[in-house]
Order: sequence, then structure tokens, then C-alpha cells
Amino acid sequence: MGGSASVRVLTWNVWWRFGPRWSDRQPLLLDEIRASGADVIALEESWGTTTSTQADEFARELGFHSAFAAQSLPPPPDVPEHPGQADVDLGLGLVSRWPITATRTVQLPARHRPEAPVTMIATIAHPDGPVNVVVTCLEWEPAYNDDRIAQARFVADLATDPRLDGPAPVLVAGDLNAAPDSPILRPLRDVLVDAWEAGGGSPDAVSLPSDHPFAPLEAEELIDRRIDHVLYRFGEPGQRVTVRGARLVGEPVDGLDPSDHRGVVCEVRWTRPGEASS
Repeated sequence: MGGSASVRVLTWNVWWRFGPRWSDRQPLLLDEIRASGADVIALEESWGTTTSTQADEFARELGFHSAFAAQSLPPPPDVPEHPGQADVDLGLGLVSRWPITATRTVQLPARHRPEAPVTMIATIAHPDGPVNVVVTCLEWEPAYNDDRIAQARFVADLATDPRLDGPAPVLVAGDLNAAPDSPILRPLRDVLVDAWEAGGGSPDAVSLPSDHPFAPLEAEELIDRRIDHVLYRFGEPGQRVTVRGARLVGEPVDGLDPSDHRGVVCEVRWTRPGEASS
């Protein structure tokens, strides 16, 4: 690899098929993803059926590659709220400009849920060497804080597995259901770098806004905070990593929000030890 390499990452909780007009939101999501110029898109609260997934459909439109893993959080309604929710999985999606050469799905610790949510670990064939990405969504219920902390520790362990070492930074992208200063994220922040902060993103950024018509206002710890995150660690000793372009996407279009969350975009750039950036 000569000079520097980069990957623009977008993580977005896309609100499954919750709320009204879910199908009308799909083209808005796709338009925002396309306009973001993201190379790697992590989707939380993404949908999947026996015939297709949201990640597959977005990838087909973009000419990208995709993967999907279920089940994730929150649990789908026991009784569908409308026919479009029937027999539909709620999971994690991944869309990538470059081929996804491997995926692995692992269950997160969950003492309080009948079905443990999953995390997806994927390897992407970046032109400058494989990029490993951990896509996840953590528990949010305050009554389940033991699970929240255990899951953050578990994802930190996954992301620091030496088997993921390589020429590129290891990325964690997801809805972590905790603000940057939350003690829930301490295990992750101890071993990973917040790309938003590294890229000069506003400390007041909000990815779960209270002005959304279906905002969970009862989640006082999460509302009007940045709870969606891109984190990274160095893939090898001496690697130099910089971040730029930290921003949010997903403003309403003609009064319709693509999701109840905003997406978080960060461009992560790196050089290998001894190489100059360009």
C-alpha cells in the first residue's frame, strides 16, 4: 500500500418496519446512503424475510455487497402491528462497496431476554488489505444494566481479538444505546477510539432526536444524545489513523423521517508504519 487508505463508514439504526409508511421510508434511506458516499454501511434494526433483506435490496441498488444477521434488538412485536411486520426478522445488516469475504455471528450476553441478540463480525476485501468490522446493537433497558455492561465488555473483547489484527484498523459500528460519556461504554472506550470525536464531530450531536413523532421520550438517558457510534482500534502497532468528515445524516424529507435515528458518518484513514500519508 502506498500513501494512505480510507473507508467511509455509515452506521444507522433504520427503524425496522416500525411506525407508519415504512415502505415509503426505504427510498429515503437509500437516497441518504447514496448521498453520504459511504463505503461501508452498518444497519441496525434492519429487516429480513425468507426471500430478501433490506441490506440485499440496498446493495443491489448501489452495486454493493451485503450480509444480514438476526435476531437483534429490540424484539419484534409479539403481535404484528400491521401486515408488513408479519414473519419479518429484525437484525443487523451490512452493505459494502467491496466484497464481504467472511462473516461470523455471535450471541451477546443476555440474562433478561428469552433470545440473545447477535453481533456480526465481517471481513471486507478493501483494496489495501482486509478490513474487519463489528456490527452490533446493545441493550437499552435501564433495568437490564447488567446486560448492557456485559454486552459492552463482550464487544470490546471481540474487537480486540488479535485474530482481527492486520493492515487496516478494526471498526466497531452500531447503535450502542448509550451516550459517549455513559459508564456503559467504559469497556469500549478503554480499548477503542471514538471516530466521531477523533474527526472533530460536535460534542452536542444528537442521533436520537426528541422531535421525532415516535421518539421514545421515556428513555431520558438516551434521548437527544448521540447513541450511535463508529469506533476503531489500530490494526497493527505503529499504525497512524486519522478521521475526517464526521457528520449526521437523515433529516426529514417532505415531513417524513427516513428513521427515528440519525445516521453517523465518519471517514477513517490510515497509513502503515513507516509510510507517509498522501
